[in-house]
Amino acid sequence: MSRDASGSTPGSVATPATPAAAASAPRAAAASERRVSERVGRSAGAATGTDAATILLLAVSWFVEPQSLSHSSLLGMLPFAAILAIVAVGQTLVIQQGGIDLSVPGVISLTVVLLASVPDGDNGKLPIAIGYAIVGALAAGALSGVLVSRVGITPIVTTLGMNALLYGFVIQVSNGNPPPTTSGLNDFATSKIAGVPTTVPIAIVVTAIVALIVKKTVAGRRFEGVGASNSGARAAGLVVARHKSIAYVAAALLYCLGAILLGGVFSDPSAFQGDAYLLPSVAAVVLGGTSLLGGRGSVAASAVAAVFLTQLDQLLLTSGASSAVQNLVQAGALAIGIAVYSVPWGRVRGWWRERSEASASAASRR
Repeated sequence: MSRDASGSTPGSVATPATPAAAASAPRAAAASERRVSERVGRSAGAATGTDAATILLLAVSWFVEPQSLSHSSLLGMLPFAAILAIVAVGQTLVIQQGGIDLSVPGVISLTVVLLASVPDGDNGKLPIAIGYAIVGALAAGALSGVLVSRVGITPIVTTLGMNALLYGFVIQVSNGNPPPTTSGLNDFATSKIAGVPTTVPIAIVVTAIVALIVKKTVAGRRFEGVGASNSGARAAGLVVARHKSIAYVAAALLYCLGAILLGGVFSDPSAFQGDAYLLPSVAAVVLGGTSLLGGRGSVAASAVAAVFLTQLDQLLLTSGASSAVQNLVQAGALAIGIAVYSVPWGRVRGWWRERSEASASAASRR
């Protein structure tokens, strides 16, 4: 028999809360709020670390391979860093709710294919194609959110299946070979504002808006509270399933926005254009300090980490490294991020201290 978000069976009569339960609810809510505050504080430190690592990488790039920071290299790198930043912001919202979204490649590829195949070179049909892409992304995000939050299927299984379904639509629409991008979209995505690629200010504005909503609004604080502790959020009267569903819908919309820009950057896109964004999007989120357990996170730090990863790829590419080496470095960066931000180092230090004291005590007895 199914249960709703509060844990009660549909159609059953809710039993009155006992005095002990009523008294424990404020305490649970207060504990949840304290956990959120602690995790927000740790995310601020992680954001500072991400900024420092990015600055250090730029300095190393300047000394090791100055060509990677040349004007032409930066103009080639910044659009992809901006697109990855937007995608990473969406992935951050999902991971903040304790999930993970593996449908990133499918949403991006379907959007790119629709923007190329529906207009088929006709700029007048581009708004219709964008509308189709947005509707498709919202539908995919809503279905994933419902399956995870209401049905109870694990995020990995849900989003992996959604990714396969989306790729089925990709093949159906494009037959595996989409036409070139329309000139209007290509001109917009490759244009510049004050000498800076247009994708960069778009990514900055999107990141700022999402960060403002999450960090400065009541709805955003509730969103973080649900991610930090589902039980505490329920005790505070929040609908956990609703917030989890919103995360997947908002993330899919951000993937779609990034894919619109990506579809314009490439004049001759591939049907599998989104494949290159799954691992980097997760790596950027982890390197930005967002906890894989949910709650703690910073969309701004994820965006900065996207710049870090893109510049790291640029450095490797300039130095002549193969794509296999680039993938290995990204995987290594992801592993380092998990080790730094997800391993409970306080417990590890406590365990090591107790072990050392026990060894010293045993040695003194001998």
